[in-house]
Amino acid sequence: MNQKRLYNTIAGFAARPFRSERDLLKHVVNEIVKNEGIAIKGGRIWQYVPQSESFRLIHQTGVIERLDTGYEIPVWSYPVALEVSERRSVVAKESDRYLRKMGIELYSATGVGDKVHYGDKSLYQYILAFNSDSMDETLIPELNIISVAVTSLLSRQKMERKATLLAQDIDKAREIQLSILPEPALKFSHYDIYGSSIPERIVGGDFFDYLFTDEDKDRLSIIIGDAASKGLKAAAQAMYVVGGFRMGISYHTKISALIDRTNRLIHQAFADEQFVSMFYAELLDDPKGLILYANAGHNSPLIYHAAENRIEILQPTGQILGPFPEERIRVEHTYMHPGDVTVMYTDGISEAVGHDDEFYGEHRIGRVMTELHTLSAEEICKGILDDCRRYSRGSDEGDDKTVVVVKRAT
Repeated sequence: MNQKRLYNTIAGFAARPFRSERDLLKHVVNEIVKNEGIAIKGGRIWQYVPQSESFRLIHQTGVIERLDTGYEIPVWSYPVALEVSERRSVVAKESDRYLRKMGIELYSATGVGDKVHYGDKSLYQYILAFNSDSMDETLIPELNIISVAVTSLLSRQKMERKATLLAQDIDKAREIQLSILPEPALKFSHYDIYGSSIPERIVGGDFFDYLFTDEDKDRLSIIIGDAASKGLKAAAQAMYVVGGFRMGISYHTKISALIDRTNRLIHQAFADEQFVSMFYAELLDDPKGLILYANAGHNSPLIYHAAENRIEILQPTGQILGPFPEERIRVEHTYMHPGDVTVMYTDGISEAVGHDDEFYGEHRIGRVMTELHTLSAEEICKGILDDCRRYSRGSDEGDDKTVVVVKRAT
């Protein structure tokens, strides 16, 4: 059979998913033996067992001498295993006593699957042995194609299994992310507030929340942040941080003490590379528009001051949370006057990549909020997200995009 056609024929044997590598191998070997276009009459599957450093018989089918199920051949006594590792496929005289006793004079073998360590050498994870009318070197090309095709099937199954697990991980992470996000719109005192988090294909750790205490309705805390991990870990970490702040706020804990305690808890619970960047803002029912804030290594929010037509940047007041447990995050203050707009965001916005491979950047956020500052918080928020999506459309890069807009009405 033509080599390309043989490869395609074997590849077609595994159109459906299998529960395990063994099930896939058994099915494919059975199909190879049954196929009249392939000059193979019988086959066996041997699997390497690291604990005993031997190859164990796990399947046999077709016109072939039946061996004891589970029979093992130690690698040290069977040079063919190392020969297959070097040459991929071999045809030679049988040397194992038991196999010779069972009437097997010649063997054909080809290695499939990943290679595993054996001392300073390596072995194929599986060896397929076949019976054929022509047990000579002319069988080698077909054996090689069988090896390549079956190894490709095993690799594809692993990738599909990982993809399935990743999809499940992402689904769970999405559920967690959605569970901790508040309703997007909120009215508080003089302020119109709107937040939105748009997930990308790979779940990041973006989060935001609006926090009141049951007793104190004259103070609103807003947090926005990004956990450095991806997938389920990031979502779980975001939920951990949001939960900690919700509890801390309910006990009337001071801002600096609350952030310091959260920093130490993240350090204890997560590895250094699983850090969190976060911005905290506290709005008061205050006619002066006093805003208290702390920025733990997060993207710098922007405030558009309408009366002066200028933008203020709220720089970090401390390092990221987690790796530096003794860090003290400073609390600073600023003011929002009537018509002013504050935009908080994550790096999925500022680092969105355009066609020219340049980041969207703070200056574009500033331009859009300046153009839209007379609109509502919701319209400004959606306007920034829409503009960012247009800018990065077609880019392979992607991260969750989160924006929270606060506008002072009066």
